[in-house]
Amino acid sequence: MLRFALAALASVLLLQPAAQARDTLVIGIAEFPSSLHPSIDPLLIKNYVLGFATRTVTTYDADNKLICLLCAEVPTLENGLARKEGAGMAVTLKLRPELRWGDGVPVTARDVAFTWRVGRDPNAGFSNPNAWTRAGSVEVVDDHTAVLHLDRVLGSFAQWDQLLPEHVEGPIYERAKGPGEYINTTEYNRNPLNPGLWNGPFVVGAYQSGSAITLAANPQWPGPAPGFRQVSMRLIADTAALQANLLSGDIDIDNNLTTDQALALQKQHPDRFAYSYAPSLTYSHIDASGTNPILADVRVRRALLLAVDRRAINDRLYGGKYALATSFVSPKNPEFDPSVPLAPYDPAGAKRLLEEAGWTPGADGIRRNAAGQRLSIEFLAASGFRVNELMQAVMQNAWKAVGVEVTLRTEPSRTLFGQTTKRRAFPGLVMYTWTSLVGESPRLTLGSDMVPAEANNWSGANFTGFSDPAFDEAVATAETELDPAKRRAAWAVMQRIYAERLPALPLFITVIPQAVPLWLRGFGPNGTGQPFSQQAELWRSEP
Repeated sequence: MLRFALAALASVLLLQPAAQARDTLVIGIAEFPSSLHPSIDPLLIKNYVLGFATRTVTTYDADNKLICLLCAEVPTLENGLARKEGAGMAVTLKLRPELRWGDGVPVTARDVAFTWRVGRDPNAGFSNPNAWTRAGSVEVVDDHTAVLHLDRVLGSFAQWDQLLPEHVEGPIYERAKGPGEYINTTEYNRNPLNPGLWNGPFVVGAYQSGSAITLAANPQWPGPAPGFRQVSMRLIADTAALQANLLSGDIDIDNNLTTDQALALQKQHPDRFAYSYAPSLTYSHIDASGTNPILADVRVRRALLLAVDRRAINDRLYGGKYALATSFVSPKNPEFDPSVPLAPYDPAGAKRLLEEAGWTPGADGIRRNAAGQRLSIEFLAASGFRVNELMQAVMQNAWKAVGVEVTLRTEPSRTLFGQTTKRRAFPGLVMYTWTSLVGESPRLTLGSDMVPAEANNWSGANFTGFSDPAFDEAVATAETELDPAKRRAAWAVMQRIYAERLPALPLFITVIPQAVPLWLRGFGPNGTGQPFSQQAELWRSEP
């Protein structure tokens, strides 16, 4: 699922006496979720937190194989749980009968029908990558069986996200009338301590908005008992402070450990932690405002990209661990097209493009157009991440060298992703990352029908306002085509259009850096784009 953040998620574990097994895991986080509703605001930090307390119906494992979490069997054409039905499909979800919400109420097909109903309501503001709107109707067969009737054939027919508890959220949703009212009144925001909201190995046991979250083992969980009695998350909104807390033993895992910090930590303390840098599906990029007339010219956007030496930044800040991005698709994704060319470092070419676009150098070196307007752009990023500030400064200098004046600004992640990007309120450039699942449709972030606006209650995540009919057609083909070869061809079209149109400047495909205490077992990324907290019940402390 698509999730946004500015740096790789990091966590830190509190050191206990070596001879004792630990029953509490302390995780340091540099961002705090704006909401705990699983279907609203697709933030990476939120989905990391929710990975402890919720489960998606299906997910991909480390081998890119679709598996069940809430269901008993993955629907396929071969097993008959999925079949063509007229122009669409009928998909049968058989839920695991032993599942319970944290208050003991069974997870049932009524929860499927309720989630579908809310997910289809534009007033709810859902941002699910595997949208419930794909189904035109839902049939509840029995307590553990629901049939979703799709109005078209979809390659993602077996991929479904978290369920909502009808017995908790149903009355609240019924009372909500206007746009945004359900978001404001949902129990996930007003009372996250309600155990009936959670169906994972943990429930939310304590919650201090903007400060700390404690997850407690869920006694209703039917799977393996968690190895920790509780997981405590503490907001430390500066990545340097997070690292200091890690070294002091005040936290056990730094869940916002950046790659540069992990490299420095490994150099200074090579034997204190187990270090890893796993390839990821996370894409680092710079969105260009679709409402800025300067950035509306693709020649200006391309010039900005050519002026930046991404390889040097990768070597200096990330130890060469990152891959330079050609588009929004990671080489780890089976849909990656290696034939898409990589934009080179070419400051001379950047200058030529700016000249062609009508921007000529002034006496101070900053370019102006025929009307005398300065080529000046604001560049926004999340605060609290030293590496972001370094990248901003490096790029500001690179752009100044080709005649572009760039002013730098940062704001807290909670504001940046809760309001600024969501409402498309950034005036120039904004840098962040997103993570997607294997083969996940890019409709949510790049589809013409996913531009957030007041009319759709700011749902969708196409923050640049990118719109391209050929891209939309390729998205539709990739979503509806069951033939893998035809799907890959559609993905190739999308990647080429993206590289040509540049709605955003592609920077890197990142890695997932980890500095894990030597006593922790079972902890680590699964490489699928899902938060690795979805395996949290397997984490163990060894004395």
